[in-house]
Amino acid sequence: MAMKDSLEQLQNFDLADLDLNNIGSWPGAVKAIVMALVFLLVLGGGYYVYVTDKQTTLERAERQEEELRRDFEEKSFKAANLDAYRAQMTEMETTFESLLRQLPSDTEVPGLIEDITRTALDNELTIESIDLKDEVRTEFYVELPIEIVVEGNYHKIGSFVSGVANLSRIVTLHDFEIVPQQSPLNLRMSILAKTYRYLEEGE
Repeated sequence: MAMKDSLEQLQNFDLADLDLNNIGSWPGAVKAIVMALVFLLVLGGGYYVYVTDKQTTLERAERQEEELRRDFEEKSFKAANLDAYRAQMTEMETTFESLLRQLPSDTEVPGLIEDITRTALDNELTIESIDLKDEVRTEFYVELPIEIVVEGNYHKIGSFVSGVANLSRIVTLHDFEIVPQQSPLNLRMSILAKTYRYLEEGE
């Protein structure tokens, strides 16, 4: 019966009849609806103010946890493979020292020029000039450019270039130019050979 009365009150209800100064005179159904709306507003406001802030804090903590987990896994992997890393480091140091031994010192440069000269003569080339250029310093090593000009036929020049590239010391070849001379079989080649010296501490 009460439900029926409440429905009738709502059907006959007019918003214009509401008196905000006398809420107690409102129909019971209307008061119940208003109370429900106020409750939902308070609940929603509380959720927004309290729970949303906690949710943001939780998400931040979850991201931090994930980063810490990845960091832990990475460090754990490194710790588990520490012996392998040490062995690899030792091998790299040995390889590096071996490479350094292939770089000439200042006193070995004349011997290197002799090797280049001998390679040219062994291939029956005419040596026009072999000039040592100014050093070029980088962070870890020094470049020693050597400009070479020789004359001979195509095959002998090719054999010479191969011989220089295969010297026991590291030599790289750059900026070559080949020009025909009196006959097409006689060629003049200028080429820049670079060898390298380790930049010693204090230099």
